[in-house]
Amino acid sequence: MSTVIDDAPFTGFHKRLAIACSGGPLLDGYILSIVGTALIGMTPELNLSTGDKQLIGASALIGMFVGGALFGVLTDKIGREVMYTLDLVVMMVCSILSFWTESVWLIVVLRFVLGMAVSADYPIATSLLGEWLPVKQRGKLLGFQIVAWYAGSVLAYVVGYLFLHFGGNGSWRWQLASGAVLCAFFLIIRQSTAPESPRWLAQHGKADKAAGMIEKYLHVRVDPADLIEGGEAAEPVRHGSLRELFRPQYRKRTLFCSGFFLCQVAVLFAMLTFGPQILSAFGMPAGTWMDTLGTALISLVFLLGCLPAMRLIDTVGRRPTIVWCFGLMIVPVLFIGIWPSMPALLAFLMLLLYAFFCGGPNVLDWTYPNELFPTHIRATAVGFATSISRVGAALGTYLLPWSLDHLGMGPTFLSAAALTALGFLICLWGAPETKGANLEAAAAAPVRV
Repeated sequence: MSTVIDDAPFTGFHKRLAIACSGGPLLDGYILSIVGTALIGMTPELNLSTGDKQLIGASALIGMFVGGALFGVLTDKIGREVMYTLDLVVMMVCSILSFWTESVWLIVVLRFVLGMAVSADYPIATSLLGEWLPVKQRGKLLGFQIVAWYAGSVLAYVVGYLFLHFGGNGSWRWQLASGAVLCAFFLIIRQSTAPESPRWLAQHGKADKAAGMIEKYLHVRVDPADLIEGGEAAEPVRHGSLRELFRPQYRKRTLFCSGFFLCQVAVLFAMLTFGPQILSAFGMPAGTWMDTLGTALISLVFLLGCLPAMRLIDTVGRRPTIVWCFGLMIVPVLFIGIWPSMPALLAFLMLLLYAFFCGGPNVLDWTYPNELFPTHIRATAVGFATSISRVGAALGTYLLPWSLDHLGMGPTFLSAAALTALGFLICLWGAPETKGANLEAAAAAPVRV
């Protein structure tokens, strides 16, 4: 691939594209977190059992598992453009329909479809963004996508609190439907950005169109022949497949990306989805502003932890950032597991520390799979890693209420510490260093550990 994209000056176009692509992660954070406050009013009105809450909490994550695996492959085959706006339309419709739900199973179905739509956006938007970004901004702006996730989560808890304060428990329908407003906003934003990746176009026999898009958006003329990735000019068009992710040259990368992602979000999603319940278990009054805004503050610290990590991955490097952060994440959850009767304020501080240390893995969730795989399987890799991570997230979200009820706080957090330690070991084994490498070189070079 020509260096025209990797070495391009950073412009307003890149900023607009980064904001447009952040819509999926932001909506993911919002949609998955708003159910945490909606459950406060939904539980008495629909007479929800613990099992019902488990299903509602996990349904969107199960949808993401299915959608990530399916739409990643599809995105590599038909391009990033086709569903760039369609997935947002689906999210909007499902959010609006949630307002009229009267049964648990309809809520579960709608949130399952929402999860599929959200997971479709990850391989579409992050691959599109990564394939347009210059080398120097790639890590930072791919990391920014997870910042958008936490911004969505914080916004969800703030909006949920406002609805609960002014509308009472009966406002849960408005809370679930409120995501439609964000969908409409990002639909408008996306109309002014690049709809397709020039790297994908060039690889699929459309180098002339790719060169035209580069001239339009980067204001640089380029020979279409220079847009073909090395070694592919004489080869037939290749389409991504899940099977290719497990070929010898990609197997370790696939296991690393999906493994650390799973270990991270299994704890993270459970903590955010049932944040109010966790805080109430430490003594904060349940169903009040304290547990709701407390969870919003934890979400905010998750976001704040990403900010120094976005700088560290481009200065210290990807590998040391993720290894050290995973190691530090073990400490606070292990402390809670060992001393589950600690004062509520101290427990709250431990949760904040975990959230802050989580910044390193967070900003690399989508950076690593976008950098470690070539264009023809890049979206497939992003979708697969996201899909596998949601297995852990769904299990964590489903099992947390049961674990708190039957095992108690100590064993629950000891289990979280053990899972985080497994993520640490996976990073020691497989985390490569891709700092400063152009996209083609990062995907083609042997993994350096």
